[in-house]
Amino acid sequence: MIANIEETAAPQATATAEPPKATKKANVAKRARNVAPAKGKSGKKASPAKKAPKAARGATPKPKAARAVKAAKEKGPREGSKTETILALLKRPGGANLKEIMKATSWQAHSVRGFISGTLGKKMGLAVTSTKGEDGERSYSVKA
Repeated sequence: MIANIEETAAPQATATAEPPKATKKANVAKRARNVAPAKGKSGKKASPAKKAPKAARGATPKPKAARAVKAAKEKGPREGSKTETILALLKRPGGANLKEIMKATSWQAHSVRGFISGTLGKKMGLAVTSTKGEDGERSYSVKA
């Protein structure tokens, strides 16, 4: 009878040791790696740069900035433009202060100062003088 007890006890022990199988799979995707995506190949290859046209014999090319300054001095500003308006104000005997230029062009102060420095001073090559009056107001002028 002892042999019967051992035989029946062994199968029960193995049955309880196995975990029960799940009836459904979890709906979870695989976790992606934390790396940059692979770089794809480009479809087109870069074309070689075009060569500049050759200059005529004996001609010396002028720098672009020098041509722009020369063109600005020869032609001057267009009629009715804001550049012409500002130049007219600056060529007056007393010049013009910042508020007058702002009112004439409806620009903000930083735009007026940038225009005076960049367009008039650098591009057109004009000597703009800036003076501060007794009242603390700054006035700008150009020699006519």
